[in-house]
Amino acid sequence: MNSEQDFRKLLTDVIQKQIVILGPFITLAKARNVKGLTIADDGTVTAIEGNSQQLTQALIDQFMELSGLIVKKTMEPLLAGVPGVTAEAPTQQPLPQAPLPVQPIQQAIPPQPANPVTVVKQPTG
Repeated sequence: MNSEQDFRKLLTDVIQKQIVILGPFITLAKARNVKGLTIADDGTVTAIEGNSQQLTQALIDQFMELSGLIVKKTMEPLLAGVPGVTAEAPTQQPLPQAPLPVQPIQQAIPPQPANPVTVVKQPTG
């Protein structure tokens, strides 16, 4: 796969497959995050500016951020013939962990009345 036309077709196939899975709004928003790709509203890639392999990997990474394993399984057949492009989850920095406030159990559970009263209404008639 060497020509820009081949990559446009591949990228279009990837995007259109994701439209079926994720819907057009999410798919197009994620795909349009990739600088260097021009994408029509139906998911067709109309232009590529830059390294086709890097843009393909960047597109796959966008979708992997959303639904890793699902994307991996749906993309593997499409990407089988593209050397250097994988459907692997991009490495992300772990989010900083803020300490959770600890509240004693006695304060967390409201006190219960000693003798609960049940009110039963009798039908009038």
